[in-house]
Amino acid sequence: MEFQIPLDEYSGVVNLVKLGKGNNEITVGGDCTLPFYSFDKKQESKPIIAVEIYDEVPGNWPACVSKYYTDVFNDPGLWAKKAISDFGADAICLQLKSLSNDEPADYDSLADLTFKLNNAIDKPLIVYGDGMLDRISEALKKISEKNPNTNILLGFAEEDNYKTVGAASIGYGNNLIASNPLDVNIAKQINILLTQLGLPADKIVMDPSSSSVGYGIEYSYSCIERLKIAAVLQNDKMTQMPIINNLAKEVWKTKEVLESEENYPKWGDQEKRAINFEVITATSLMLAGSNILVLRHPKAISIVKDIINELF
Repeated sequence: MEFQIPLDEYSGVVNLVKLGKGNNEITVGGDCTLPFYSFDKKQESKPIIAVEIYDEVPGNWPACVSKYYTDVFNDPGLWAKKAISDFGADAICLQLKSLSNDEPADYDSLADLTFKLNNAIDKPLIVYGDGMLDRISEALKKISEKNPNTNILLGFAEEDNYKTVGAASIGYGNNLIASNPLDVNIAKQINILLTQLGLPADKIVMDPSSSSVGYGIEYSYSCIERLKIAAVLQNDKMTQMPIINNLAKEVWKTKEVLESEENYPKWGDQEKRAINFEVITATSLMLAGSNILVLRHPKAISIVKDIINELF
């Protein structure tokens, strides 16, 4: 008797979300099986890597990663172009670190920065606010207004600000990241609120929060896995949004990555250690079901790209 490979039946499909427009456009999502289960059904799209850049010079990056970027730290445009041309970024993730400063935020300048950046690169742009929620909301409103109908992915919406940033995304035709604290029910609730507000489901990407390996990644993995199971096996419409993990900043704030070999000689070479932490974290979250991985170290980017291509 010929052996028949048992195949799972999948009733749901993750939404296809368009990032960028025209020559910049990339589509994420479309998952119709559990991650990389190509033996069950053909995969629609593979995970992409977004390389993070900042709107101000980072003050706490160790030399083992800053050495790759010091020549472009003062110019986000050049930084983004280097991430694309030299390190193979599929998208650029602009982190608005200045919003967490004590000084008043210059929202118009941030909007102008995103406009120039969006027009200077040939990849999609993702923007993450940092700091107080009201400042993030105001910044995202200005940025969406300055970049209408360009499918920028703006982060982030929570239960306390979804009306403000959701209305801006609806009015100016951009995508929105729905953030939640590692809770499937809250993730679904925010998606319900945003779609009831009028934001199309294919304009939403979920961020279920990220943890570094060794710092609670099990919770991140479990949450993403449950969202993906609900989406493709249970056909739950409110979990069928692609997933982003803004993981680089979580990895690069851990003690094991930041501490030098001088301080901890038994831990080995700091750069190799840091690369391993970033690669293992990214791979774990990708295997759980992440569609967009935000990375920092060029060698980690290269290794994760190879893993994606090998699995896909």
